[in-house]
Amino acid sequence: MDVMTDTRTSPLQNRVTPTGEIISHPARGMLMGNRGCIHNPERTLGVTRWRTRMWISCVLYWRGRRRDVMPPGRWTALFFLDEVTALSAGHRPCGYCRRADHLWFAESWRAAGGMAARPRAAELDVWLHAERVDRRTRSKVTRPAAAGDLPDGAMVRHDGASALLCEGALLPWSFDGYGAPAPVSPRTRVELLTPPSIVAVLAAGYRPLVHPSAGTPPSFRQFPSASLARLDHQVYGVGFELLEQGVLDEVRERGIAAPHPAPLPLHGRLPE
Repeated sequence: MDVMTDTRTSPLQNRVTPTGEIISHPARGMLMGNRGCIHNPERTLGVTRWRTRMWISCVLYWRGRRRDVMPPGRWTALFFLDEVTALSAGHRPCGYCRRADHLWFAESWRAAGGMAARPRAAELDVWLHAERVDRRTRSKVTRPAAAGDLPDGAMVRHDGASALLCEGALLPWSFDGYGAPAPVSPRTRVELLTPPSIVAVLAAGYRPLVHPSAGTPPSFRQFPSASLARLDHQVYGVGFELLEQGVLDEVRERGIAAPHPAPLPLHGRLPE
């Protein structure tokens, strides 16, 4: 779907960091997300940071649909630099606009856990919510880890800064993209930001979408060139058809059934 632009001069508080924090920042993102309606009529956020355990990440452009980013009482659009950022914050692929990605993610989850059947979306949401949020403090849950024990695509905090683990190096994260890679020893202790089950999904073969500033490592997928051409200061997005076709091809190679995504409703909250 196309995302309609807000006319105010200061950016809305809807950009998400790898820790899951939602802040105001002028930089654009490559994916959109949702945690339910968490804004007030003044289009600002209060204390609540989610209304549902269904935390998803979506494409920005889908079948020409256009939506307000903060419609009253419906849903609050959140924005991520890329998919590894969304995964670090605990957002799984949407089952509608990213149907093939969702199936690939769930199948990788099944393989990682040795499960007999692919888990349903609601089951993923319950499990992920327990991993990403402390029930008592409602804050982000992080875990200590050794860099060498983590797959490419894991997001960590090292020396106080968020970074993407990629090919034995840490790429510093920012809202504008990634910095130059810094080699890291496998024994280096880091603070793992990505939920453990998503780390297992990455290790099982799921290849997330990464911002162009990270280069073209084989562990990741690149956003379609059409999506980059649409980036501007007003309305921008990801070409769903190109992205979906590439994922469908890879999913079919893995023998995963991938039905055509169901239509996205024009009104009401985003479904899973």
